[in-house]
Amino acid sequence: DFLCISLVNGFTQLRYNLGDRTVILQSLQKVHANGNTWHSLSTGRAGNEGYLELDGINVTRKASPGMNALDTHTDFFVGGVSSLNFVNPMAIENEPTGFTGCIREIVINNRELNLTVTDPKGGANIGDCDGTDCGYTVCKNNGTCQVENSGFSCSCPREWTGTMCEQSIHCSQNMCGSHALCIPQPSSLSYTCACTLGWTGKYCDNKIKFYIAKFVGNSYIKYTDPFYGKRDLQYSRLSLNFTTNQTEGLIAWMGKSEDEDNDFLAIGLANGALKVVINLGERISVPLMHSKYFTCSDGRWHFITVVQNQTCIKVYLDEELILFEDIDPQRKYTALNYGGICYFGGFEIGRKVNIVTTGLFQKELIGKIKDVVLFQDSKKIQLMKAEGYNIDDGNS
Repeated sequence: DFLCISLVNGFTQLRYNLGDRTVILQSLQKVHANGNTWHSLSTGRAGNEGYLELDGINVTRKASPGMNALDTHTDFFVGGVSSLNFVNPMAIENEPTGFTGCIREIVINNRELNLTVTDPKGGANIGDCDGTDCGYTVCKNNGTCQVENSGFSCSCPREWTGTMCEQSIHCSQNMCGSHALCIPQPSSLSYTCACTLGWTGKYCDNKIKFYIAKFVGNSYIKYTDPFYGKRDLQYSRLSLNFTTNQTEGLIAWMGKSEDEDNDFLAIGLANGALKVVINLGERISVPLMHSKYFTCSDGRWHFITVVQNQTCIKVYLDEELILFEDIDPQRKYTALNYGGICYFGGFEIGRKVNIVTTGLFQKELIGKIKDVVLFQDSKKIQLMKAEGYNIDDGNS
């Protein structure tokens, strides 16, 4: 499999192969090769449907039946490769050659790559394209950069301040403690403090311990499984106790949730019913609902266990088997490659549940979670020792 973006006879070209055939898309217009015109290129694929947009002019290739996941486990190369022998002959039209020109602001799956000396894994023969201390996006949030004798200075829009316009004016005089993030609230010309795990209060200055995690709606816990490398991923298991009086909410998400092709096991509430969703590969996510159980939003404690035995899924609620389904009798994908990451109650600040889960779940959890056990481990997860924000003590 491969995905390659290249310049061919003055046109930009996208080529990709998901395992069955090579798809080729080419821009309708040529790029300016005068060396001083910046072009904006947005390109990629959703499943096996490709798109390429150069300076706002779009070319798409409708999906035809076949493979729809990109299985690549190599480094990501920009502008060239360490050895031209790496390049699949189908990935380019002519003989492979490195790119000559300037590249800036690379965003992959909504994450920007830092094109600096230290961030990439490696490289060779790269120079500074801008040639001044201003560079590109030195000034954040649409600030304007001016070159000075001493380096540079930023002139900021009125909502932002700081040497690089990195701080909201609403947070410039904030009283959030050292265990907090300041979250600007422009609509009320104010701010709120987001507290790291183990701290609470308006300014996050009250230290707490908890065994029951209380989620208040803009909370999350991210747990990294230290035993991930030793797990048999064909036989996964997640159990926990939860309580809520809300009819919507994400309870747990086993998976990296970085891009659309990541495997996951998810538990939550939708319209008051318990909802379990499993994706073992190629985004064949199967929502398992049991509408009989509207009682999960009753403010009482409920014990849920989800067991994955290859493609067979069992769901126990309060120790009663409520769902048993084989989600793929063909056994095409049988392992839950969750990357050793588990989220509880939501995702990182700024990442909305309905967007990250592509509508599978609508909201962050308002409620409590305790007694989380992964696989057949003899000990419960210590939620206190994970990463997270805005978690209160569920005992109090």
